Amino acid sequence: MATSVLVVDDSALMRRALKEILVETGEFEVHTARNGVDALEQLDRVQPDIITLDVNMPEMDGLSCLARIMEQRPTPVVMVSSITEKNALVTLEALELGAVDYVPKPGGTVSLNIDEVADELITKVRAAGSARLGRKAVPRATPPPRGTLDPPVRPGTVDLVLIGSSTGGPHLLNEILPRLPASLGAPVVVAQHIPASFTGALARRLDETCALRVHEVDKIMTIKRGNIYLGKGSADVVVARRTDGLIVKSVPAGADYRWHPSVDRMVATARRYCDPARLVCVLLTGMGDDGAAEMTEVRAGGGRTIAESEETAVVWGMPGELARRGGASEVLPSYEIADRLAAWVR
Repeated sequence: MATSVLVVDDSALMRRALKEILVETGEFEVHTARNGVDALEQLDRVQPDIITLDVNMPEMDGLSCLARIMEQRPTPVVMVSSITEKNALVTLEALELGAVDYVPKPGGTVSLNIDEVADELITKVRAAGSARLGRKAVPRATPPPRGTLDPPVRPGTVDLVLIGSSTGGPHLLNEILPRLPASLGAPVVVAQHIPASFTGALARRLDETCALRVHEVDKIMTIKRGNIYLGKGSADVVVARRTDGLIVKSVPAGADYRWHPSVDRMVATARRYCDPARLVCVLLTGMGDDGAAEMTEVRAGGGRTIAESEETAVVWGMPGELARRGGASEVLPSYEIADRLAAWVR
C-alpha cells in the first residue's frame, strides 16, 4: 500500500512540482492543500502518513498549522521553506514544535528549481514515515548487569565532548545542552546535519538558554572550557591542534562524507589530536550511520560513548548503528544524557 502524503503549499506551481517528485517514485499517494486551513480541513478525511508543510502561507501559516496538526492528529511533518534568516528561525521553531525535518527551497518561496532538492525531499519524506512522534520516554526498567559498564571517569580526564545528530536533532539539542552545567569539565563540539543558513540562528537560540556559551564555528576558534561549538551547516567541523592548544574550524564539506557537518569527520580529527581515552562522544537521532564507525573506535581506544536509545530517538538510525557495532558504552534515553555527561565530565 502506498504511503499517503499531504503536500501543503499556497503556490499551485509548488504543489504540482512537489507532488510530481513524490509520485514518480511509485511509493507515495499524494494529496494537496493550498494553505494551513485547507490542510486541517482535510486532515481527518485524508489521514496522511506524512505531511510536507510550507512556512509562508496566507490565512494560516505553517507554524500555526503545525501546532494544530500536533493537537488534532499528530503526524510526521517535513517543513519545506525558502532559505532566509527569518525562515530559518521559523523552521527551528517548527522543529521544536514537533516537525521531524526540513527541506530548503533552493530558489525562494516559489522555487522554479525545486528539482535540485528532489533527492533530499524523497529521502526525508521516506525517513519521516518511520519517525516516532509523541512516544512516551520511560526509564529503563532493568539496569545492565554489573561488570558490563566501562569504569568511572576520573575528574579532569576528559579533553572534549563530541555530539553528533541529524533528523530530530535541533529539538534534542535544545533539550540536552541547556541542562549541562557551566562547570562542565570539558568543551563541547557539535556536528548537526543542517544547512548553512540555519546554524547561526540555532547557535543564537541555544546561547540564550544554555549555561555554557554557544558559538557557530564560522572561523578558527581556540577550544576552551565553558563553551559549545556548533559546526557551520553545509560544511564540516574539524578539530586540530596549535602550539597553544586545540582549535576547531569549519572546512569545505568532504566529498567522502554523505552528510554535513560530518560526525565521522569531526570525531576522526579529534582522535588524531587527542588521546581517544580522553574523549566522550554522544550519538543522537538521525538516519544512516554517520558517526557510528568513528565513535566505535573511540570506545575501543578507551573513550566513553553514549547512543540515544530507540525509545526516544525520532529516527534510530545513527545511534542504533553505534549500539549494533558494540561502540556504545551506554544506551540512554535523551532525558538521561545531560546528567550522565555532567557526571562523567567533571
